[in-house]
Amino acid sequence: MTPTKNISLKPFHSFGCDVNATYFTTIKSSHEIELAIDWCKKNDKPFLVLGSGTNMLFTKQVEALVLKMEIKGIQKTNETASEVYLSVGAGENWHHFVSYCVHKGWGGVENLSLIPGTVGAAPIQNIGAYGVEVKETIETITAYDTIANKWVSLNKLDSDFGYRNSLFKREKNRFIITKVDFCLQKQPKLRTDYGAIREVLHQKKIQNPSLEDVSNAIVFIRTQKLPDPKMLGNAGSFFKNPTVSINQFELLKNKYENIMAFPISDTEYKLAAGWLIEHSGWKGVKKGNIGCYEKQALVIVNYGNGTGQEILDFSAEIIQSVFQKFEVVLEREVNVI
Repeated sequence: MTPTKNISLKPFHSFGCDVNATYFTTIKSSHEIELAIDWCKKNDKPFLVLGSGTNMLFTKQVEALVLKMEIKGIQKTNETASEVYLSVGAGENWHHFVSYCVHKGWGGVENLSLIPGTVGAAPIQNIGAYGVEVKETIETITAYDTIANKWVSLNKLDSDFGYRNSLFKREKNRFIITKVDFCLQKQPKLRTDYGAIREVLHQKKIQNPSLEDVSNAIVFIRTQKLPDPKMLGNAGSFFKNPTVSINQFELLKNKYENIMAFPISDTEYKLAAGWLIEHSGWKGVKKGNIGCYEKQALVIVNYGNGTGQEILDFSAEIIQSVFQKFEVVLEREVNVI
């Protein structure tokens, strides 16, 4: 394996910041992963796995071998009267996979429509939206363990999924995911209890929605409030929704009657980070090349030639501002390099 030297990563991530990787190669098979890791060890170089770069913020040159994941394929491996099992390559586009399932009438991932990224990146972040997390449909994950130098198959319990978190995120650069196996439902129970989904379905006068109706509604919602990365550099939601104790929530609720939040247990509430940011005065604010998106405060955008460091600094100002007003600490959702 001979990697390419000093390649620009600007086309390979959604913020579009102009940074270089000292070494770069594409990965189209499991064997190429073994070759790449062997090269890194022989040359004493670190590596970085890159999907579609929609959750990455590059703040400096990447002094590593970047592995651009391009393992593709969607294969049905088993089927019962009520379920279907699929094995999907890590390099598959996530929304393409969702659309494929919706078209086939297989439910479970329709609420995750139009989330940017690849299938291999989905379990790392345990992506979620509109009351659904990807962990609900995952059966097993095949990955190369770069510490043990062997292939492993990890189930849900092994993967230790949490809110926008997993074993793969906590142990960065240990596991390289090559495929994800999903279990989907032939007679799915649709999740339309989110207000925004109900509103769109009501506007379209859809009383008995199909999988396609739900997916289309979510695509409509996301396109209305989130900028297209091809037109305006961004990584979608930049911050996680913070979790607070019920006591802290009640204090905030007494002071800010309209604060957006929902209970996640008997002792905790999850706050809407976008609401906190907007009510700290950041929505639509622009500083140089960087800004807080005018339609959704949760999104930081690159208006032109902004650097990753400028984006990071801008996000730090938001974090400080929200803490000063609400005494709540925001955590970045993006992977900062």
